[in-house]
Amino acid sequence: MLDQTLQHLEALVSFDTRNPPRDIGTGGIFDYLREKLHGFRIDVIDHGDGAVSMLAVRGNPTRLFNVHLDTVPSSEAWSADPHVLRVTGDRAIGLGACDIKGAAAGLVTAASRTTGDTAFLFSTDEEANDARCIAAFLASGHSFQDVIVAEPTKCEAVLAHRGISSVLMRFRGVAGHASGANAMQASALHQAIRWGGHALDFVESQAHQRFGGLTGLRFNIGRVEGGIKANMIAPSAELRFGFRPLPSMSIDALHERFGTLVEAGAVERYEETFRGPSLPSGDVADAENRRLEARDLADALGLPIGNAVDFWTEASLFSVAGLTAIVYGPGDIAQAHTADEWVALEQLQRYTESVTRILETA
Repeated sequence: MLDQTLQHLEALVSFDTRNPPRDIGTGGIFDYLREKLHGFRIDVIDHGDGAVSMLAVRGNPTRLFNVHLDTVPSSEAWSADPHVLRVTGDRAIGLGACDIKGAAAGLVTAASRTTGDTAFLFSTDEEANDARCIAAFLASGHSFQDVIVAEPTKCEAVLAHRGISSVLMRFRGVAGHASGANAMQASALHQAIRWGGHALDFVESQAHQRFGGLTGLRFNIGRVEGGIKANMIAPSAELRFGFRPLPSMSIDALHERFGTLVEAGAVERYEETFRGPSLPSGDVADAENRRLEARDLADALGLPIGNAVDFWTEASLFSVAGLTAIVYGPGDIAQAHTADEWVALEQLQRYTESVTRILETA
């Protein structure tokens, strides 16, 4: 079984699905999957900008397996060709082997060894923070009740993770000579820095918040730029930040708080550039109920339950749409997005065996 999964993984890694540059079409890796998924009804859709989805269905399943095929870009730090799989000792090394083509290879192997009702949804825009594939699938209408989303979780079922939101802020100032008495308040950069201090204080005040083993609010100011030179008051400044709330936190309420941490008129623009909901979705009570439903699903499938995680996944999009969603896949997130990315052979074996068992009893 492992040898078969490695053969599929070698082929999947060989296809260049780096994202960016979002140059992925309906051929290549999808031709390979069409060839290997015998007996499946297959629908491939190009959503534009490298976002391609493939729904493969056998029989009349109510459970969906989802895995993204796009990868992050490679870097000069790779010690060999990232698109040539290397198997050394106890690991398989290649771009996307951990995140998350190893799971796709395991699904194809499991499909070839079973005959039960099965559904796979492959997508190629997860790494672009532009979930066109999942959004289009959910909008098209479906009969699925639950979904298993593949991400590196060390073959443990993850029931909860943080949401994510990214924001662009622009601050307004009044240009002038830095010697002026108004420099303290007129500088857009001073306003941005002042906002940053208030934001950090607020985030620290949330350290006591808890949900499913996660604590506090994750927050990061990623970029601040503006101004001209030291003796000129900055007429404008731009700041980018992101936060990752607990499932029990309202993203909208947090935006309202972050948007009002400086005096009125200082902020010229406040724009959310990306949002990913938490898993599970809902208010505090509903989120906990849905987490318990996900736990029941994992128990019924015989999957070991892991801790909640800080990273975001598209499982939350399915949760918002009403499906019971869990995250489950081979590999360790610590290896994702790294040079010489790898997945343990033992993880590939365990994942393929577990999916095969699930499909046999579907």
